[in-house]
Amino acid sequence: MSEFNEFDQQGSVPNRDTGSIISHAFEMYKGIFLYAIVSMLIYVIADSILESIVGFNLWSFGETIRDSNGDFSNYRDHYSPGFSLYYSFSGVLGALLSPIYVGLIYMTNKYNNKVAIEFSDLFIGYRQNFVNILIYSLITHVLLRIALAMCGIPFFLVFPFFLLGYPILLFENATATDALGKAYNIAKDNYGTFFVVSLLGLILSFCGLFACCIGVLLTGSFMTTVMYSTYCAYLGKPRQITYNK
Repeated sequence: MSEFNEFDQQGSVPNRDTGSIISHAFEMYKGIFLYAIVSMLIYVIADSILESIVGFNLWSFGETIRDSNGDFSNYRDHYSPGFSLYYSFSGVLGALLSPIYVGLIYMTNKYNNKVAIEFSDLFIGYRQNFVNILIYSLITHVLLRIALAMCGIPFFLVFPFFLLGYPILLFENATATDALGKAYNIAKDNYGTFFVVSLLGLILSFCGLFACCIGVLLTGSFMTTVMYSTYCAYLGKPRQITYNK
C-alpha cells in the first residue's frame, strides 16, 4: 500500500453554510473540469459494456418509462430484457469505479493547494486504500438503493450521512467502518446544512440530463467537489498529500 506524506500549502476553505460550500465547490470544479468529464466518459463506456453483456438497453428502458405517461399498470421490470442482471451488476460496477471519484477529490485538493495535477492522479484510489474504498462503496450502494426503492424520498434523507465518506477514506486513510461512523456523526450534528448541500449537489450533478443527457458528462462529477468542500468546511483543508508510487 502507498504511504502518504504531508506538507503545508495554502488553499481556500469555505464557511460552514450552504452558500459558501456550494460556491467553493464551483470554484474547485473549474480546476478539475476536464478530468471530471474523463471520469464520466469512463463510467459511460463501462456501463455500455455492461449493458451489452447482459442484453439490456438503458436508453430504451428510459424511453419506455417516459412513454408510459405515469401509467405503470401494465408494466413489469422483467418485460425489459436484462433489467434484473443490469440492476444487480450496475451496483458492483459503481463500486469498482468509485476509486475514480476518490481520485477527483485528490485532484481537487491539489488544485486548491495550487499543485500541478497529473492524469495518473485520477486513479490514486486504486493504489491507496483500495479495499476500504471498495467495501465502503458497496455498503453505501446497498443502503442508498434500499432508500431509493422506498418511494425515492428516503434516498435524499439518507444521502447526507455519506457525504464525507470518500474524503475521509482518502485524507485520513480510514477503514470503511471508521469512514461510515465519522461521516454519520458529523452529518447527524449538522444535518440541516448537510441535507441542503447534498440536495443542491445532486440537483446540479444531474442537471445535465436535461441537455439531451449528453450534458451529464459535464456535470455528473460535480458531487465530488461538493464532498471535498464540505470536508474542508467541517474538518479543515487537508494538507497536500503525496504518495509513493
